[in-house]
Amino acid sequence: MLRTCLFSILFLLSSAALWRSLSEPSGRSGGAALPGIVYAAGQENQISSLIGKPAPAFTLEDLQGHKVSLSDYKGKAVLINFWATWCGPCRLETPWLIELRQQYAAKGFEILGLSADDIDRRDPAKLTEEKRLISRSATQMHIPYPVLIDAGALGNAYGELDSLPESFFVDRNGIVVAVQSGLTSKSEIEAKVLRAMSEGSKTE
Repeated sequence: MLRTCLFSILFLLSSAALWRSLSEPSGRSGGAALPGIVYAAGQENQISSLIGKPAPAFTLEDLQGHKVSLSDYKGKAVLINFWATWCGPCRLETPWLIELRQQYAAKGFEILGLSADDIDRRDPAKLTEEKRLISRSATQMHIPYPVLIDAGALGNAYGELDSLPESFFVDRNGIVVAVQSGLTSKSEIEAKVLRAMSEGSKTE
């Protein structure tokens, strides 16, 4: 009886230890996690290292083939949102983004939706079809803000993007003030939008 009890206790202790190891974010190097961020494996240090630094510059094409640069929105608070047509959580998040843009656009807030869908520029026919699918998805979700393609061309400037949707909140001076990896709540996104709008100089 005593031996059975001891085995049961050891089993419970080992199970608890295993659960703790599996439930902690991968790639943690110690220290407290940033609040409100769901970390993809190995991404905590890379993502959080952008906070307080200028957002990496980029120029991408929109769905009409026009070049759009982050610098075009200097003086505005910008939410850079990485999404994909195949991303279920992105579809849940997008209506919140649309509502927030409608609410704060007049106060100098904009969203750039960067599609992480694969793009093959070597095959014109395939490229046309890929752009059509992205455009159809954006239309179905009634996205009113600029949708840019080929986010993969940015390399690792914004991290590996292992956990879509992924958003970077940039203040009016072009500084990253908050990040969000994975699906969260509308209230958390709005809090980060307000932080980006309140920091930095306002447009004259």
